[in-house]
Amino acid sequence: MTVRYLVTGAAGFIGSHFVHDLLGPGSPADAQVTVLDALTYAGDRARIAALDADPRLRFVHGDITDAALVARLIGPGTVIVNFAAETHVDRSIADSGAFVRSNVLGTHTLLEAARAAGAGTFLHVSTDEVYGSIDQGAWTEQSPPDPNSPYAASKAAADLLALSYARTHGLDVRITRCSNNYGSRQHPEKLIPHFVTTLLDGGSVPLYGDGENVRDWLHVSDHCRAIRLVIERGAPGEVYNVGGGTQLTNRALTGMLLDACGADWSAVRRVEDRKAHDRRYCVDDGKLRGLGYRPRVPFERGLAETIDWYRARHRAGDVLDPAGAR
Repeated sequence: MTVRYLVTGAAGFIGSHFVHDLLGPGSPADAQVTVLDALTYAGDRARIAALDADPRLRFVHGDITDAALVARLIGPGTVIVNFAAETHVDRSIADSGAFVRSNVLGTHTLLEAARAAGAGTFLHVSTDEVYGSIDQGAWTEQSPPDPNSPYAASKAAADLLALSYARTHGLDVRITRCSNNYGSRQHPEKLIPHFVTTLLDGGSVPLYGDGENVRDWLHVSDHCRAIRLVIERGAPGEVYNVGGGTQLTNRALTGMLLDACGADWSAVRRVEDRKAHDRRYCVDDGKLRGLGYRPRVPFERGLAETIDWYRARHRAGDVLDPAGAR
């Protein structure tokens, strides 16, 4: 039986990895995957260009807020995986309008189309940032949203909308809330690729405040496996936290990146802390582990491979395009 997927935002970092995984070795021969992406500054067609010859893949250039277009792409039983989002906290602080439009209105447009069409599972990809900051312990899926940035608030609003469609309309909505992702093909505005590409070019990198903000790091391939697991074994109307199991202060991570790139602390410049900067993130992913999830990529290995991916392109003189896709 053919399974039809609509994957939004799959010219972005995580979405592109998901589509490569979905259509990779061992994938169903009868799967049909439609990618919908607006190709904003953070999206790049090159991320999935290697799949162009696969007859199971169709690319549509468009916006998730375009109700007429979205309605044409969703039919009865379509599995929807929504990666499409504005994601950079600093950008949301400077101008939150695009975040409300894409993350809230865009999600609502998809939900409405899914409801009207009688779609199948609607997997909404969210973030641990909706919980805010936690000094000790870890958030569970029962922890209330308490976002501190416009980005996180827009994602929390989308989560609540999605859950309301599960409860009001019976739509099979499932939500994943992941920790910080890293890996190849990530946009260079994000911490790891920004630091690596800048240090390899001999530049200086910014460290917010005292550098003691703590993040949990999740390899993108582990995240993609978790999403597929929730689609296959998760329950409708449920939220699943996705952790990586490696908590580091930004200062500790900076030290690792400096060492790997042959630089020292003179390449670091201290900058004023971000407004409402969350101090610590940590999710309890026991619920997902109950479905069989375990991170497979040790952070040290994943980080080394990620750095090598950027280093190889730097040595070849392959300057990263604005989306970091090559």
